[in-house]
Amino acid sequence: MSNHDDITIKSLQTTVDEWITTTGGGYFSPLTNTAVLAEETGEVARIMARRYGDQVAKPGDKSDLADELADVIWVVTALANQTGVDLTEALARNIEKKNKRDSHRFVH
Repeated sequence: MSNHDDITIKSLQTTVDEWITTTGGGYFSPLTNTAVLAEETGEVARIMARRYGDQVAKPGDKSDLADELADVIWVVTALANQTGVDLTEALARNIEKKNKRDSHRFVH
């Protein structure tokens, strides 16, 4: 993925798979990746609590929200790859479901 403007969900899944199976040395088990996802989500939550909530950051706390969100997307992509989920199709179905279910839900 040399041109960042051209990243698609499909190309992301391919890139993550190629990196994990070459540079990364292989996939962790799905259960381990689920734990890693929880860890990465916690890092996002910590930043949000300190930046937008009532907590105060400790000296040395990581505060790169963009990087932590990218980590979450990376691990979700890895989980999708190793469980055979096409995220492009899954997201399209999910958007369609939300449009049908919630088309009048938030209209005041």
